[in-house]
Amino acid sequence: MTKYIFVTGGVVSSLGKGIASASLASILESRQLQVTLLKLDPYINVDPGTMSPFQHGEVFVTEDGAETDLDLGHYERFVNVKMLKHNNFTTGQIYESVIRKERRGEYLGGTVQVIPHITDEIKVFIKNGAKDADIAIVEVGGTVGDIESLPFIEAARQMAIEMGRDGTCFIHLTLLPFIASAGEIKTKPTQHSVKELREIGVQPDILLCRGQYEIPKLEKEKIALFTNVDSSAVISAVDVDCIYKIPELLHAQRLDEIVLNKLQLDSVPPADLSEWRRLVDIVENPCYSVDVALVGKYVDLTESYKSLSEALVHSGIHTNCRINIHYIDSEKIEEEGVKDLLRVDAILVPGGFGGRGVEGKIQAIKYARENSVPYLGICLGMQLAVVEFARNVVGLENAHSTEFMSDTPYPVISLVEEWRTKEGDLITQKPGADLGGSMRLGCQEADLLEDSLVRKIYGASSVSERHRHRYEFNNTYSSDLEGKGLVLSGISKMEGLCEMVELPSHPWFVGCQFHPEFSSTPRKGHPLFT
Repeated sequence: MTKYIFVTGGVVSSLGKGIASASLASILESRQLQVTLLKLDPYINVDPGTMSPFQHGEVFVTEDGAETDLDLGHYERFVNVKMLKHNNFTTGQIYESVIRKERRGEYLGGTVQVIPHITDEIKVFIKNGAKDADIAIVEVGGTVGDIESLPFIEAARQMAIEMGRDGTCFIHLTLLPFIASAGEIKTKPTQHSVKELREIGVQPDILLCRGQYEIPKLEKEKIALFTNVDSSAVISAVDVDCIYKIPELLHAQRLDEIVLNKLQLDSVPPADLSEWRRLVDIVENPCYSVDVALVGKYVDLTESYKSLSEALVHSGIHTNCRINIHYIDSEKIEEEGVKDLLRVDAILVPGGFGGRGVEGKIQAIKYARENSVPYLGICLGMQLAVVEFARNVVGLENAHSTEFMSDTPYPVISLVEEWRTKEGDLITQKPGADLGGSMRLGCQEADLLEDSLVRKIYGASSVSERHRHRYEFNNTYSSDLEGKGLVLSGISKMEGLCEMVELPSHPWFVGCQFHPEFSSTPRKGHPLFT
């Protein structure tokens, strides 16, 4: 029978629950337990992918096409389990499911209420997501005390009663602020956070106390006294310069032992974190250094590019190299030119939506192409590489994507529905259509051109990668661009759409329509980044 660990966030700060959950999962996995992770998002959005990166950070895409919270990216990077649609769900999905049942008459005309109907549905989703795992770590999004997360916590409280004392474990993550002027750590926010949690019926078994410094013995005993948590279960979650140090940090404080004792899981092999120690050693003692420019428009919130930055770190692990990432605002390039790119060794243009900063990205791509700077374009980064090549090499003036210029004379990037018919008529999407309706999402296969650079990079004739986009390379312009030297080196198996482009005349110039960063892990890296 599956055991459940619920991870909640404190009144002051819920930051770090995802990484803490993933780190604990990696320790338990090393003890030969089958572990899965679930994320409960207290948003009315049915799909977290509908939220702005400025509000919510990166949208992580699973293999089966779910647009999820960025924490699922942390989960995949720490454990050897692929996340799927059932690993992340929102308040919106729960209510949608309950309303559908009510419409079908499954409640026999009874009044549908938060308790028991919403909480029962949450429990169903949790159990379905856990499947046959030995342990399911359930991260409860939001902050204790917020009205949005109350149904989730209530469902967890009910599960603790239904499954008995050894069926569930509660971990609560709080912030221990250090007041520099007073030279002391303040425990009061943690005390009040636990008080808030206990008022809604949940007594935490373990506290993870996030802070700049380790908890002194006296403060640890004080927290234990006022929260009714054993002092040995008050764990320091100190800030680290590399997140892959966290499994060792938590294991050193016996977090996994405390959890297993609470869940009464005996005869479990000891943890083996040698792989994590090896990875951290490479991160801290690299032989080489590389400067990479990440040219985007969400650079004020670098969490928007979390999987990308981590994929670059992973590439450093696998090449014994320190990766210095320079986040460069593409709008700044539009205003000031490419001067910030002169000091970097390589340029990466990531995905994105909307026209802001597009011309700055195109300037960066032109600089990379003309100056033989290694370039990787992902999703929009590939599309704009095609636009730049069409304009400045093929000579198609004002070539563009119809996403940004609907009346462009040369729509080298467009919706499939916008491609010209055999009669030369332009087919456009109907006004008011759902923006997400034509998305390509999740894993899809592509064939790689023989003797191409990407085929050598992958060491394979085909690849399966994750997508999240609406616009495509317009096959109408294939011969024009190929005639000037652009190679369409990856073609999707199903639709015959362009998935990868490259320039043989350039030392290293690759664009891909998919998102390779979602598949990168510290253990394996990813060929395109490495």
